[in-house]
Amino acid sequence: MAKQVLVFLGPPGVGKGTQAARLAQQLKLPHVSTGDLFRDHMKRGTPLGLKAKEFVNAGKLVPDELVVDLTLDRISQADCSNGYILDGFPRTVGQDNMLANALEKRGEAVRSALYFKAPKEIIVERISGRRTCKACGAISHVKFAPTKKAGVCDVCGGETCQRADDAADKVVKRLEEYDVNTGPLITHYEKARLLAPIDATKGVEEVFNAMMAAVKKLG
Repeated sequence: MAKQVLVFLGPPGVGKGTQAARLAQQLKLPHVSTGDLFRDHMKRGTPLGLKAKEFVNAGKLVPDELVVDLTLDRISQADCSNGYILDGFPRTVGQDNMLANALEKRGEAVRSALYFKAPKEIIVERISGRRTCKACGAISHVKFAPTKKAGVCDVCGGETCQRADDAADKVVKRLEEYDVNTGPLITHYEKARLLAPIDATKGVEEVFNAMMAAVKKLG
């Protein structure tokens, strides 16, 4: 059986990280999040982490080559021998080409790209309604998971607030950037017949079941 190499695609706030973690547990595969990799390497002060930190501190995007190197370093580990789930990478056609070339040398290839879709207005509502506790970091939502008392954390009683990045205008800008950078990648995977669209507007369980059905089709 071919190694399960799965790519998770979708804009911020679409819920792909939650579903990737669930699928990883179900299939007993590592959930490889590039965001987590950056934080881990920078925290440990590895050579790759120090390079990444230079760009992050300068407010610049980390170059594709470095993102690929970080990813390859992770998927070379023993727990990835049966496959892995890539979450947050690749983000562009260029990154995918670099990844494909590197995987080919390892006798591997992306088997499917699961694309979590939701209308822009739903994503904006999901993200802009999030509130974070200043004290313990617990997350609530003004509409979908409100605290018992507005502005007060149910967990510790601390003050809840909206993160600056979660403001509606900032979310719209992030989604526009996502469309510009990742839109061509969606088309790229579609042409390669690797794209598996998932309706992310459904409930968590419905989305999970749709995702499992897509994975089972791979055999």
